Parts: sequence; structure tokens; C-alpha cells
Amino acid sequence: MELFSAFDLYHRRPFWFLISLVFLLQTLLNSRVVLSDPNYLIGLGSYDITGPAADVNMMGYANTDQIASGVHFRLRARAFIAAEPKGNRAVFVNLDACMASQLVTARVIERLKARYGDLYTEKNVAISGIHSHAGPGGYLQYVVYIVTSLGFVRQSFDALVDGIEKCIIQAHENLHPGSIFVNKGEILDAGANRSPSAYLNNPAEERSKYKYDFDTEMTLLKFVDTEWGPVGSFNWFATHGTSMSRTNSLISGDNKGAAARFMEDWFQQNGIGNSYSDESVVDGTPRRVSNIIPDMHDNHHELLELAASFQSPSGQPATKILSIAKRVRSVLRQADKPGFVSAFCQSNCGDVSPNVLGTFCIDTGLPCDFNHSTCGGKNELCYGRGPGYPDEFESTRIIGERQFRKAVDLFNTASEKINGKIDHRHSFVDFSQLEVALPKQGGGSDLVKTCPAAMGFAFAAGTTDGPGAFDFKQGDNEGNAFWKLVRNFLKTPGKEQVDCQHPKPILLDTGEMKKPYDWAPSILPIQILHIGQLVILSVPGEFTTMAGRRLRDAVKTVLMSSGNSEFNSDIHVVIAGLTNTYSQYVTTFEEYEGASTLFGPHTLSAYIQEFKKLATALANGQSVEPGPQPPDLLDKQISLLTPVVMDATPPGMHFGDCSSDVPQNSTFKRGDTATVVFWSACPRNDLMTEGTFSLVEILQGKESWFPAYDDDDFCLRFKWSRPSKLSAHSQAAIEWRIPQSASPGVYRIRHFGAAKGLLGSISHFTGSSSAFVVT
Repeated sequence: MELFSAFDLYHRRPFWFLISLVFLLQTLLNSRVVLSDPNYLIGLGSYDITGPAADVNMMGYANTDQIASGVHFRLRARAFIAAEPKGNRAVFVNLDACMASQLVTARVIERLKARYGDLYTEKNVAISGIHSHAGPGGYLQYVVYIVTSLGFVRQSFDALVDGIEKCIIQAHENLHPGSIFVNKGEILDAGANRSPSAYLNNPAEERSKYKYDFDTEMTLLKFVDTEWGPVGSFNWFATHGTSMSRTNSLISGDNKGAAARFMEDWFQQNGIGNSYSDESVVDGTPRRVSNIIPDMHDNHHELLELAASFQSPSGQPATKILSIAKRVRSVLRQADKPGFVSAFCQSNCGDVSPNVLGTFCIDTGLPCDFNHSTCGGKNELCYGRGPGYPDEFESTRIIGERQFRKAVDLFNTASEKINGKIDHRHSFVDFSQLEVALPKQGGGSDLVKTCPAAMGFAFAAGTTDGPGAFDFKQGDNEGNAFWKLVRNFLKTPGKEQVDCQHPKPILLDTGEMKKPYDWAPSILPIQILHIGQLVILSVPGEFTTMAGRRLRDAVKTVLMSSGNSEFNSDIHVVIAGLTNTYSQYVTTFEEYEGASTLFGPHTLSAYIQEFKKLATALANGQSVEPGPQPPDLLDKQISLLTPVVMDATPPGMHFGDCSSDVPQNSTFKRGDTATVVFWSACPRNDLMTEGTFSLVEILQGKESWFPAYDDDDFCLRFKWSRPSKLSAHSQAAIEWRIPQSASPGVYRIRHFGAAKGLLGSISHFTGSSSAFVVT
């Protein structure tokens, strides 16, 4: 109908038609929207997956002392759907979590099948973790991964399942004609190989093909909606989520979560086509929100008088809806326009650390031992240093900003359009005793096997990002008598297992430990998503740099030699690590020390063999066997985490009252920290999903408060604490590190929470600080 109207207009009013056309073209050029014919349906979604911010052990470092007690910034699940208009589709979900979980993936697929039938299944849905070590644990189903969290944590599990489902629903409902572009670039300063001695075990001829001992390439997808223009980006780059240390207790998406927030805020503030600059991002915080509020007051005395009229009131009853309504990004978002979604996904990060300054002994300041990462023989003294050392928050910001900066550059220059079919292949494989054919020089092959899962002594040594305890050492191929006695008390490995895992000395024979239920996985999912010239390899573990290179090359060789015109020299193959479930590390045969390579020295060869089968089937249009189903252990889970009994305040105090306020008539400069402490309650009572525990508001006029910063902001920290473990009293300290981008004006800090009564009832509350001036 609109085309006919334009046609009529051209014949009746040619002058006005040309004027309108010129105006339209000028508008499009000014906005720098990428115009192209749509060839897919694309949809993106994002949803809050922040789990319990108190009492729960964090997943990643296996440090029993690392218990969540607040929020650095909230965690999110981000999804994209790419679909042929009348054909296949693929879903990729990126989690601000340590890794995907087999049990979480299974429950999400169940819900999607109930809602959409066979539209979304385990075959075409990939769920990947960024490997942040600062999220609550307890959501995996195998014993070894939930020991430190005192077993299964239902609240962590439900937050993930609910959030993943909702972000996929959102992406599905946002499906609209659009195009996808791909771009690649190099980052040299956001990662470093943390196991350089192991890397050197790889053949010199192979190493000579690569300039660096870690992957420096970022691959980015840009999604362009025909109506709205760019609506998001996903990229893959390998670096560990360990900028935040093993002593941190604040929930955080680490460097990749930070990069995602920086880019989403950058796009919201700067729009299409603007490059990264020091003016668009200050102190890692993109200019936005408070900058759009006009400076109504330039008289400092007037500001102080205005602030003095807003003293801290008593805590008040509230609703969770109020917390959600006050969120900064919700206030700014256009109701009819999908929000911009940016995901920084994980790749083969097994031996890549964001602590790029190197490893040093905390007692002497000297570099650690090169081969064993020890200091005077002690493993626990060797730590990696990030670029913001000794401030881990600064290191997180810097590594996040470096990834964000490259992503903006790739986003703005992306011109290679994705074209072609969408397809996928998926199979479950039992890695516990898989026969693997190893090609021999001159022809033929040797037949070997993988092993039931087991962890070596070096596993307990941890890494330089988070050293273990006692006298364990990285690269330990011997073990010691005392820990062998401890091991044998749990499960003595048989000779066949010992020989199979050699040269790894077995500390925990997890694959053969079945009480109270399975300690480790054996059946794992492998998956390929094919979107035009992009191929995503979904792997359920952490591949090292060289292991990832070998897998990518093997799959690419199969596809390009298949004779299928879909796969030519322009094909882009990326590894999505920690996807659909988790099974620890995968190294090359030469790197193998056994620490956390569960299935023995031929684990990588097994993966390459099975992925080549998927690739062959994909290229030839053949189906694959689904393989054996993994166990569902939800009903067997044990939880020893004590529930919240009740919350209380001291006599005369209310929930939300200030325990420690900002000083009266206080003035802060940008770069200062404003801290307010409230009488609070356990954050486990309500996760404030899509809401906020903490908020900074700016005064507009003389009485209207506008939300400026919330739980999603890098500059605002919510720290929760009890005076003692069994106390019903608790406090919430909210720290606002005032960014250089903050506008001068009158501000106040607010806290939202939920308290549990003795009979189990939940009541929400809010509290506000006194107002103060920022100059």
C-alpha cells in the first residue's frame, strides 16, 4: 500500500517527491545506518540472571572462603536468534556466569519445547558461559562442582533457568527481518598465556605457525534490523574471567560483563557509527544518563541549601515494583524499540589470563618459578597481576575496556555480510571410554581410548589466577604419599584407570565415584551452529590455545574439502567455550599434565574426531545419531546451605534506616567516593531480578528525583554484611565512586531490600540518604 502511495506521489507531485527523497537520504546518511537487503529474521534479548548475593559460595576458584556478600554489577543472559524466513534457526545464549550447566540447559530446553514445540531444541540452542569467577555457584549437577557451595543451591539454579528462558522469549518476540555482518580484529593487551611452559611442549614446527602463545583474534557479529538499524553485537575472544580475585565477594560479570555494559551504554548514548574515544568513555563509564540532565544550578551555595532540605528519612515500606521502576536503563528505553544487546562471549581460554603483567611472588615480589608457578616451592604465594594491580576492580575495568574498545571498532567497520543457510548438528558423546583412531605417519591409524574422568594432583594447585593451598604444584606428575592416602579413603583408582590416565597421578577418581550420585560428567554434548559463513563450535569445557587451534583447523579442513559451496575460504570458525555443560580443561597431548583434563591424554583427539563427524554430516546434509542421554540428577541433589530464618533491626531502628549517612552539608568532587550504610536484610529474600538493591538519584528542579546509577553500573557497589554469622541483623553499605562523567548537582543514595519475618513473610522496604552536592 505504501509503495503505491509513493508511486502516485511521484507522478502527481514530482517536486515534493524529490525533496522528500533528498531529506530521507540525508537523514539516513547522518544517522549512518547500515542499509542492506535483509536475508534473515533476527532477534535479540537480555534478562537479569543475578543469583543470591549473600551466603552462597562463588563458582570458579573453589575457594570455600569466597562467599557472596553484595553486588559489583548485575549478571545477565543475552541471546540472539538467527532464522531463515521459512527454514532453520539457531539460538546462541551468552551467560554472565562461570559456565553452562547440563541441568540448567536441560530445563531450559524443556520449557522451550513446552512453549514452542520443536522450534527450539538441544540441537539448535547453545548456552555458553563467560567464565566469570564472581557469580554464585551451586547450579551444576555433579558433586565435584558443588562441594564448596555446600551442595545444590536452588536459588542460583532457578535464576539461571528463568533468565535464560526469558531472554530467548524476548529474542523470539523481537524477530524481524534483518542482516548480520561479521568482522575480525586483533587485541594484544587483554590476555596472556598463564601456562607458557606447557605451551612450549607443543611441537616447535606447530608453534612457529603462530606469532603469539595465545589467540589474539576477536570475531564479532553485528545485527542490523531493517526497521531499527543496528540492534546488537556478539563477539568471541579468549581471556579468563579472573580479573576479580579469589578473595572478591561481590557478584560481578568480571571483564567480559563489564565490556558488555560499557558497549550497551556507549551505543545508547552515542548511537550508530560513533567510534570509541576518551570523550565517550571516562574512567570506563560511558557518558550517558546524568549527562542528559541539564545543569540547573551553577551556584554552589544554592546547591548546598537545596541539598540541606533533603535529610535522611526513616526507612519506609515499599514494593519490588518500585525497585524495578527506578532502574536507570528502564527509564531511558523507548517502549517500542528493542534495547541494544551486546555480548562478549568466551572462547578457548583454558590457558589465557587477563592478568597480563605476569606472575609474581607475594612475599618477594620476584617472578614465580617458570615451570611450576611456585615461590620457594610454595604454590600459594604465586599470583598473576592485572593491569590495574593492586586494584582488581581497576584491572577488571581496564581489560573490559580493551575488549569494548576493539568491539566498537569492529562494529563500526563491519562490512562483510553473512549469507547462506542456517543449520546445526548436535550429539551426545560418552567420553569415558571412547575409542579414538589416531592417524599414523605413512597411513593407517592406532586405536586408543579415553578414560573415565579423573583429576590430577596439579588440579588442587589451581592456577596463577587463583592458587590452591597446601603443597600442591602445577605440573605435578608424581603426587605425594599423604594425599594418596586421602584419595584412597574416597576411592582407590584401579590399575586400568591409572594406566589410562598416565602420566597424570590421580588425586580424585571422579568418573568412578557414584555416591551419593555422580561426581563428574561422562556424557557430554558437542554441537555446531552454522550461520552462513560463520561456524560456531560449542564445546563443553576450557580448551587451551593450541587445543582450540587444532580443533578449529580440523573442522575447517573438513568443511572446505567437502565440495559444498557453502564452505569456502571465507568461512569463519569460532569456538564457544563452556557451552551447554562443563567438563573442565582440554589440552593438547603434548601439554597434558593431567590436572584437569578429565578423560586422559587423548581427550583432545576424541573431541577432534567427534567434531569432524559433525562437520562431515553438516557439509553433506546428513543427520547424526543423537547419542546417549546424560543423566538428570535434579531429584538427587543435596543442599546443606542454611536458609534465611528471619531478619531484624536493633531496637528503635527500621529496615532502610541509615546506620551511617553522608556528613551534613557535604560536597563531593568527581573521583571521590560517597558511602552510605543502611540497616538491611538478607539479599536472598528477594534477588531483585530486573530490579536494583542500590540507586543513585539526581535532583531535577527542586523536588523531582531522577535515577542516575543503579546495580548495573560499574561505579556503584552494594556490600552486605552481618555482625556475626548467626545474627538476624545486617547492614548494606552502598559505595558510589563518583565518575568523571557525573554531572554537577544534588544527589542522594537509596537502598531497596526485602526482609523475612519470623513466620516466613517477606516485606519490601526502601531507605534514602541525606542529599549531597557533587561538583
